[in-house]
Amino acid sequence: MVSGFVTAGLVAINSAQVTRAQARPEALAPFDILIHRHVMVAARDGVRLATDIYLPARNGVVATRVPAIVERTPYNKDRGPEALVNFFVPRGYALVLQDVRGRYRSEGRWRPITDDGQDGADLLKWIAEQPWSSGKVGMVGTSYAGATQHAVGITNAPALAALVPVDAMSDPGYFGVRHNGAFELRWLNWILTLGNASGMSAGPAEVSPGIYGQLAGLRAAKDPSAGPALTAMGDRVREFVKALPLRPGTTPLKFAPDYETWLIEAMRHGDNDAFWADMGSSVIDHVARYQDVPVMHLTGWYDSWGAQVANLNYVELSKVKKQKQRLIVGPWTHGGQGTSFSGNAEFGPTAALNMNEQRLRWFERWLKGVDNGVEGDTPVRIFVMGSGEPYKTKEGRLFVGGVWRDEREWPLSRAVNTDYFLHADGTLSTKTPGEAPPTRYDFDPRRPVPTIGGNVSSEGVLMLRGGQDQRCTTDNWLCPDTLPLSARPDVVVFQTPPLDRDVEVTGRLIVKLWASSDGPDTDFTAKLVDVYPPNGDYPAGVDLNVGDSIVRARYRDSLKTSKPLEPGKPYEFTIEMYPTSLVFRRGHRIRVDISSSNFPRFDVNPNTGEPLNEQRRSRVAVNSIYHDPLHPSRITLPIIPATEAKASESSSPR
Repeated sequence: MVSGFVTAGLVAINSAQVTRAQARPEALAPFDILIHRHVMVAARDGVRLATDIYLPARNGVVATRVPAIVERTPYNKDRGPEALVNFFVPRGYALVLQDVRGRYRSEGRWRPITDDGQDGADLLKWIAEQPWSSGKVGMVGTSYAGATQHAVGITNAPALAALVPVDAMSDPGYFGVRHNGAFELRWLNWILTLGNASGMSAGPAEVSPGIYGQLAGLRAAKDPSAGPALTAMGDRVREFVKALPLRPGTTPLKFAPDYETWLIEAMRHGDNDAFWADMGSSVIDHVARYQDVPVMHLTGWYDSWGAQVANLNYVELSKVKKQKQRLIVGPWTHGGQGTSFSGNAEFGPTAALNMNEQRLRWFERWLKGVDNGVEGDTPVRIFVMGSGEPYKTKEGRLFVGGVWRDEREWPLSRAVNTDYFLHADGTLSTKTPGEAPPTRYDFDPRRPVPTIGGNVSSEGVLMLRGGQDQRCTTDNWLCPDTLPLSARPDVVVFQTPPLDRDVEVTGRLIVKLWASSDGPDTDFTAKLVDVYPPNGDYPAGVDLNVGDSIVRARYRDSLKTSKPLEPGKPYEFTIEMYPTSLVFRRGHRIRVDISSSNFPRFDVNPNTGEPLNEQRRSRVAVNSIYHDPLHPSRITLPIIPATEAKASESSSPR
């Protein structure tokens, strides 16, 4: 394996410079794998980006006119590329992996996504000029590496022929980083672990555990001697979260100014303006510029980017692009496509997806021109959760079950948007509310409601993710007791009676909440819960979270500009959760929980109206929920008619 650096800028691969990979997958021949590592490919400004190229070859001779698959990553191109390499290269694809600017072996300064459009376009241009290239390039990658795909898509890059962004970071001013004005604290975790580097516990056999964090610390540090302090910072994330707000110069991040500058600005910058739109992966703000290429969008109902992928990116690109857009949504958490569970919820073996098989079918059609029927695939494929008989699996998970279903559109036009109103007596029903005084509760920022599951990606560090029983446990560092969250006085619960039939909810989940506060600012949260009745495995039943969201009151009218509340005045707040597809089974209850915090999924509002992440004080807010004819608080559920819910079901994904 060649490991020397190429010091020139744009260079072509010479087959004499590469050696055969050690573990050639004979079953996948006809091609051997030839490798050239650490090629320093220059971007237009001269910054050199470390790139590995894996080429198909026979008898040591590189194949010519082959398409390329590219992944641009902040997570170290050297870490675990075997699955992609051994699958695609023997099938006649070149695979090109590149560290993004300022990360690991690449030069330059890291600015999240901002440079990835131009840098990616420069890489694709370079690939198209190589003698082995067919001139067609597809891109792959999950999360940040999904964002690098969208960034390239916005630049109209040469040779770009197809994209497969999975759980792609996108539209960060709407959801995912800023979230209706609140800040998603998983990003604090991301930065404090140097982009997950110091949290990497294992790598290739020849690399000792923790070396990635050390490398990242040294790479990020202005003073290399501070590398160990930056690496150790990742072990103290909980301490920093509890000590918010985060101020410049108060943590080891001061030794990594690019990281500190971005994080401080992101936590202070609530307005959804050019700061977020120009980051590089805001698809919704650049739909007209987005290149017209086939895109397969993948995400999960419990993914941290699910709303952007399904409700924004797929919907808006489908409206205006001629090339095929496809949406696949499973029951997964972030990056969980190969698993059958989400958090503590198990959906059965058919829920797992073989991602390389999905990518291969897409690329065979759009990079090689194989007539494999991709055009005839339905535009949308979703996993409908909840059709299984509940029990505790041998792994200790709640069996939820579910089935795959093909659809022609998203959202589904046949869904009947049904208002379920919040009532003063705690009921949730389709009946409009009568006259009643508002329900008031105290929101103390020093005692926030703990996050138990949801659309997050910081499991094991800050919070649980995915589907979870909404009850505190002794091993949860966020919980002050072992009570269900519904027992807290600052969680206002509204639920239906036990259902007399199965109810499928598939689509967008929107709460219209009439509420007020006695202060200039506060937050309101909403959570949809599937309440399971008791059974032999679960004597107390299960309160399974389905979706949640938040709104920062100062951004109630516009995400672009803030405006303080008039104390005591009721306002209508829109709280959109991430979408879902779930069957609430007969005998279950549909529940909506309203509160004012969900920590550490979101930063806690101090209720003072001070500038974001610059507060010095906090106060207990008296918040009020209205449920009367003039202020009909409600959740709108997209209900699929029972006679149509089972149409086009199948047991496995395509």
